[in-house]
Amino acid sequence: MSRLAIFLLTACLGVNAMAADAIDSNREKKFGDITVHYNTFTSSFLQPETAQEAGIVRSNEKGLINVSVVKGVTPVAAQVTGTIKDSLGKSEVLTFKQITEKNGISYLAPYSVTQQELRTFTINVETGGNAHGFQFSQELFPGTK
Repeated sequence: MSRLAIFLLTACLGVNAMAADAIDSNREKKFGDITVHYNTFTSSFLQPETAQEAGIVRSNEKGLINVSVVKGVTPVAAQVTGTIKDSLGKSEVLTFKQITEKNGISYLAPYSVTQQELRTFTINVETGGNAHGFQFSQELFPGTK
């Protein structure tokens, strides 16, 4: 699954396939010595074999949020939960799947993207007995067919 790790690292470091977030272009939140990196992209950007290895459905109408947690430069395990809310206030629970590789730990959660829309993500991360939460809004676009 090393291809998945490389792809997810690239995604976290700035491949904004679905939208741009002008508020926090670094796509990270700092909580003391813990840094949470996050990014979203269309699942169709994954290579077929990579998606299959991770158990992810590739689709132009499925987005993925990728979250990773580091302490300093060391990846750490965390409990990651969250929701995504549309402009009408309809909320969907994000179900994160942990992907562990020798070079890091990522948490992926799928969500639907059927039309261009501004959505608000609420992410909660618990590690080392400490809980941290943050929100960000992002305009999402379904991929091209």
